[in-house]
Amino acid sequence: MSLSDRLRRSPHLDILIYGLNYAPELTGIGKYTGEMAAWLAARGHRVRVVTAPPYYPAWKIADDYRGRGYIREGGGPAGDGYGEPLVFRCPLYVPEKVTGLKRVRHLFSFALSSFPMLMREVMASRAGAPDIIWTVEPTFFCAPFALLASRLAHTPAWLHVQDFEVDAAFDLGMLPKKGPIHTFAMLLEKTFSKAFQRVSSISVRMVERSLTKDVRPERIVLFPNWVDVDLVKPQDPDAPNRFRSELGLQGKTVFLYSGNMGNKQGLELLPKAAAALRDDASIHFLLCGEGAFRAQLEEMVQGLPNVTLLPLQPLESLNELLNCADVHLLPQRADAADLVMPSKLTGMLSSGRATIASSPADTQLGTVISGGVDGSSPCGVVIPPENVDAMVDAVRMLAENPTQRNRMGLNAREYAVRNLGREQVLEQFERDLQSAVAEYRGLPFERPQTPFRFALVDRRRRRRPPVPPVPAE
Repeated sequence: MSLSDRLRRSPHLDILIYGLNYAPELTGIGKYTGEMAAWLAARGHRVRVVTAPPYYPAWKIADDYRGRGYIREGGGPAGDGYGEPLVFRCPLYVPEKVTGLKRVRHLFSFALSSFPMLMREVMASRAGAPDIIWTVEPTFFCAPFALLASRLAHTPAWLHVQDFEVDAAFDLGMLPKKGPIHTFAMLLEKTFSKAFQRVSSISVRMVERSLTKDVRPERIVLFPNWVDVDLVKPQDPDAPNRFRSELGLQGKTVFLYSGNMGNKQGLELLPKAAAALRDDASIHFLLCGEGAFRAQLEEMVQGLPNVTLLPLQPLESLNELLNCADVHLLPQRADAADLVMPSKLTGMLSSGRATIASSPADTQLGTVISGGVDGSSPCGVVIPPENVDAMVDAVRMLAENPTQRNRMGLNAREYAVRNLGREQVLEQFERDLQSAVAEYRGLPFERPQTPFRFALVDRRRRRRPPVPPVPAE
């Protein structure tokens, strides 16, 4: 049966996902790509995945995958990608200590090892070419290979930007910000980005940045991160909590950071704030996660009685961990503003707790927390990045005002339920996938009308204020 006939009779697609990170990684891109693939397979689509073995955020290949080379797993009852994603894992270099050059080598190693597997699934697989190739940045090294594969297979290619990896590498000082390397990298990024049939990202500010990469407006799609609002939900503040009882935190106001401990998070702010508040026995900082910055963070909090460090927790403990907090902490470096939208934010909001975010007020993160997106009420407090005094003042203020932080927590939960529910986000994405394939094949289709597409019209014709950063109900 031809694709035209299949699209007319059934909305199901053959989807090839190509990306560095995937389940069972518990944080970041791997979490969302894994959940997306499983959801699409459960909806009846055929899903194949070319990825790496799990290594993030510990920057260490999981024991079950170490030294195994290429691995095939999953695939459902028939092993063909129906009912359950069929996953091909490709070996890569993972540095023990992450530096700019080692990170480049790490990313390039996956691009090289995955290219033969990608070509096999596109050109030599018995099942034939996929209907669409979906790839995610990071890593942008995969973008040229995804485009080549799509051209050879005569199928559309979709680039999803979780982080503006190239911009961040220069803005965060991983690579020199000026000179021929910067010029050449920017040129390559523009050349490849505008060649994709669709380019998506996770916030309005980030998809607007795609316009600066010469991507045509009609090809840009908003595809935000999501949260399972039934899995992550508020617990009664007086309910028993395992983390509070085991760590002796009853009666204290707990400020929690949970997630990747990387260099772009601005985590050095938290030990400094804790040190300034060490004499206040009612305030405790709980820092949970893994990552490249973890060892340095351990040194910085050594000797502080008001700080507890925990390893990354399994998914089944996530809701209880997030509900251990009275307030969530979300530091961010100033030079990372609007290059990344922290993926951990969705769970923080859904847990119904207030958040202190260190971010410029006019960024997407600052707008969401301050309640300026759609006239909603504040979900927390926004402070200037890398400002220790402002962090200390915000911690003290919320510690002394339980009524105010509880009200902010209710606002956060309401925002998550209204805008970030997994089903509504992924159902819209599924419609966008189907329209991209139909458009590429020249078939009749109805282009989904997302808030970002309306935003482009408003800005170019009527210059109205920005629209919400996520699809509304």
